[in-house]
Amino acid sequence: MAKRVRGSSRPGHRRPTERRPAAGQAAAPAAPRASGLTAAEAARAAELEAQLLAEERAAEEARRRTRERGFAGRDITPGGSLATQAREQYAYVARDVKEIIRIALILFAILLGLWILIDVAGVVTIA
Repeated sequence: MAKRVRGSSRPGHRRPTERRPAAGQAAAPAAPRASGLTAAEAARAAELEAQLLAEERAAEEARRRTRERGFAGRDITPGGSLATQAREQYAYVARDVKEIIRIALILFAILLGLWILIDVAGVVTIA
């Protein structure tokens, strides 16, 4: 029989915490703000907005130049069919398999040469 557990036992689930209402805090009423902007504030806001727009345009232009510069050096070839891509990859695989076989034959020849020197000819004695 399974052990009974209070609450959720699933990961990521917590029992909701019991919160008590905060003690009555005497919040000072905020000073009322004027709903309109003065002429100086409006001019300053327009100036800041123009400055931000100029910075965004400059950043976008730099991003576009970088992107164009990156594509200019690449040789973009149209995508071939799946058979063409498979044929190219098969050439790589065939070359790699030939290289593996060549290395295996070299290692086998070295082992054969050492066996002949040590066991057959008795040139090297291992105590």
